[in-house]
Amino acid sequence: MSEMMLETVEDATVESEFELCPKFEKTFSILGKKWNGLIIDVLLEDGPQRFKNLARRIPKCSDRVLVVRLKELEANGIVSRVTHCDSALIEYRLTDKGADLKQVMATVHNWSDKWYSPAESCR
Repeated sequence: MSEMMLETVEDATVESEFELCPKFEKTFSILGKKWNGLIIDVLLEDGPQRFKNLARRIPKCSDRVLVVRLKELEANGIVSRVTHCDSALIEYRLTDKGADLKQVMATVHNWSDKWYSPAESCR
């Protein structure tokens, strides 16, 4: 999908075509959505989690939004919802696709450690 961008150059409007790689666009539409990175990070750090534990780890995210984000991550094959047959226990865990984000998330942590002050640190 290409987007037309308008640029103003010395009072003249020029149309230029700018196209992102569809895979890159899809990736950032998932990872760039608010709370998704934190959900993935918690699951990477702590392993499978019950909903209430995820909600506790990401307290600023409402339960309603957390449900929506988990469903989106599940639909994209990043998170799986596991129901245990011997109990009512439901856990969310990363799929292999989601676990592959470990290095990406480590790189994001390193970048934020480098560019944001310790007062802004959350680790």
